[in-house]
Amino acid sequence: MQQGPGRHRGAALAARRGSVAAQSGRAHGRGRRRAGLRGLPQRRRPAVAALSAAARGGTARALAGAALGGALFFLGYAGWGVWPLALVAWAALWWGLEAARARGVAAAALAGFVFGWVAHAGGFGWLWRLVDVFLDGNRPLGAALWLAHSAWFAAAYAAYAALYAALRARGWAVAAAGVAPLLAVEWLWPALFPVRLGDAFVDRTAFVQIADLGGALLVTALALVVNAAVFETLRWAAGARPLPRGTWAAAALAVGAAAAYGTLRIRALEDAVARAPELRAGVVQGNLDVLAKRRDPERMHAAYLQQTRELLADGSVDLVVWPETVYTRGIQGPLPVAGDLIRRDLGVPLLFGAASVRSGPDGRSLTYNSAFLIEADGAIRDGYDKNLLIPLAERLPVGALARWLPHADHFGAAADTPPLTLGPWRMATPICYEAIVAGFVRRMVREARPNLLVMLSNDSWFGDSQEPWLHLNLARLRAIEHRRFVVRAANGGVSAIIDPLGRLAGRTGLLTRENLRGSVRALYADTVYARLGDWPGALATAAVAALLLVRRAG
Repeated sequence: MQQGPGRHRGAALAARRGSVAAQSGRAHGRGRRRAGLRGLPQRRRPAVAALSAAARGGTARALAGAALGGALFFLGYAGWGVWPLALVAWAALWWGLEAARARGVAAAALAGFVFGWVAHAGGFGWLWRLVDVFLDGNRPLGAALWLAHSAWFAAAYAAYAALYAALRARGWAVAAAGVAPLLAVEWLWPALFPVRLGDAFVDRTAFVQIADLGGALLVTALALVVNAAVFETLRWAAGARPLPRGTWAAAALAVGAAAAYGTLRIRALEDAVARAPELRAGVVQGNLDVLAKRRDPERMHAAYLQQTRELLADGSVDLVVWPETVYTRGIQGPLPVAGDLIRRDLGVPLLFGAASVRSGPDGRSLTYNSAFLIEADGAIRDGYDKNLLIPLAERLPVGALARWLPHADHFGAAADTPPLTLGPWRMATPICYEAIVAGFVRRMVREARPNLLVMLSNDSWFGDSQEPWLHLNLARLRAIEHRRFVVRAANGGVSAIIDPLGRLAGRTGLLTRENLRGSVRALYADTVYARLGDWPGALATAAVAALLLVRRAG
């Protein structure tokens, strides 16, 4: 009689213990799901905490390397001009991207975005100059436009970093993962103001001559090979890899080949220039207020006439060049028309920027940003209308935006690129923004077959900033790419005469009233770049696609 109740009490006690254990297990399971790492066994917590700390440290290193690389890039680029920094900027970025690899492609893309945003913050500060003169001091609108442009610019390097991480994940070396994707992005990414790493080296005369083979993209490739050698050397010094003999050899071979090619081209072109026909050119830089042509166009015209008389008083020239839209009263087409009311008593051929007015296909009058040539007899027979218009500055996609952009123009866009001819001289005349777009200048040269490039600009909108110097350096690259002399006329500077090697034969100051005179020569070189264009970009794009499809053994 006593055993029965004992057994029942034991069974009840066991059941209660089981119930408590089950409830505890369920609660513990819920706690693990809720608390994550807190639910792990005690012996595993130090290892997971170490991994978590390493991941956080990797993120910090990735962002620090990206920010450092972006700063080195804008300081090494053409505006700031400390060009050796551009030879290590990508090494700093790769240092950060290697830290981001463990966290995946998204983490690498974030690091690339930081790189691009820092580069934009330091390299595009000159855009703020437009707020006061172009937006009438509307800072909220200026900030919104600047941030939108910076985000798009940074997104290009986010895409680059994602490609880098994807290629590294497939086993490809840093040089393969780092060089081809940047060439592809620089070639394919739509940009209002195109930026290429190779632009930074325009002053390295011997090395930049390879631009007549593959444009600025080929110079970018050379700079990236040097960056790769720097990066692998740092990894070797840190004990992370064996001695990088192969990378050093490849960099030495690339730099040596570029220097040898440049030396040969310099000698050959100097001989060709000495034998070529000569033209004496004079450039007038009036440095008038950027809005003067709207407020008082007659005064601007008179000022340029008087300054040209001063130029001619110091000696005769064969051609005078005025900058973009000096004459804004409107030249009515079709050509030919008389040019004596514009040239007045000068008595010398005059190439100048002007507004022109013609009827469009629908009968409405259209205004164009144009370049015209008044020949020795006073007739205007040749003109060129600008093709590439700057969005929000020379054309508005929506008319209602005019109230927010009070100084925007409303130009028509032409489609042809005729030369302006003066005797045996055929001149292609890219206007302002067109000169920074390498592909468009290439098209002009292919179609117009010029022996001289004359670039008209008005950079006064940007004041005393880096932009006029950037614009000048890109004009120097165009001279190398096509082996032509360049005459550059800018209202506020920097005006220049550039030889076919990209060297400055003469230049003015910035925001100065002065004249420039010099000799140019007629050259008809047909370069590899003129024939094939940005082939390094196309080749790199194909290489990226192929590398993404193949996983490297080991």
